[in-house]
Amino acid sequence: MEHLEKLENTSVHILREAYASFKNLCMLWSIGKDSTVLLWLARKAFFGHVPFPLIHIDTHYKIPEMIQYRDRLALEWKLDMIYGENREALDQKQTFPDHRTTRIQCCKNLKTEPLKQVLSGAWPRHRLNHDTGKYELDRNTEPFTGVIAGIRADEEGSRSKERYFSPRDLDNTWDIGEQPPEFWNQYKTDFAPGTHIRIHPLLDWTEVDIWEYIGKEKIPVVPLYFDQGDGRRYRSLGCAPCTNPVESTAKNVGEIVAELKSGKFSRVAERSGRAQDKEDGGGLEELRKQGYM
Repeated sequence: MEHLEKLENTSVHILREAYASFKNLCMLWSIGKDSTVLLWLARKAFFGHVPFPLIHIDTHYKIPEMIQYRDRLALEWKLDMIYGENREALDQKQTFPDHRTTRIQCCKNLKTEPLKQVLSGAWPRHRLNHDTGKYELDRNTEPFTGVIAGIRADEEGSRSKERYFSPRDLDNTWDIGEQPPEFWNQYKTDFAPGTHIRIHPLLDWTEVDIWEYIGKEKIPVVPLYFDQGDGRRYRSLGCAPCTNPVESTAKNVGEIVAELKSGKFSRVAERSGRAQDKEDGGGLEELRKQGYM
């Protein structure tokens, strides 16, 4: 069986296993290449219909093209789209761009905390009305107990320590030492009541796998990933004040794959353009232990 086909089959199997095992499931969509591949796989796994909501934590500092892409695809693919935010931190300007916090604290304020509160239903959620094309306050405040996320083990160190089915406590805190073992395709999906589960169907994929699959399946991605004529492109997408492009003239998926296989970035971390990673000491482990996506 061809390599990408094996990866696809495993991810589809995990998605179906998750849907069969957990109630109140949702999927995080950061709008980046990995979570968009995950979304594509979910559409394949359930024959064109994604049977759970897509959650996006909107920091309101994302690169504008990302939000335009999110809403266009949500309408075209008829996605049950929900976004959450930390309105209080934004109103009080407790953010790095407002010079009130560090980058790490800004990530906690605008990503980690709203993710926890939106998943629990404690904070307002905004759901896309497909009739009007606008977001409305979601009256459903039921908590999501299982969350599917598009992280990859090779992306950065802390993510290599994850499991396909990873338990968190009710506060979303991650205890790395208390994760269950996973042998081959025998996944543990039976957890104590009250356990919050994160599901990671893309753990085995690499950056090259993702781009080769995008090319093979012709998956639409945000154009920011390609050189627009100034010799730069984004390798990893995030908030505008903390995300920088890399030097690259790759203008399409084939050129990105060739560039990655050339070894040009073999000694450059995929998230090297994400400034908060450097502030965190070069990794995201502490943020992830506290619930970061």
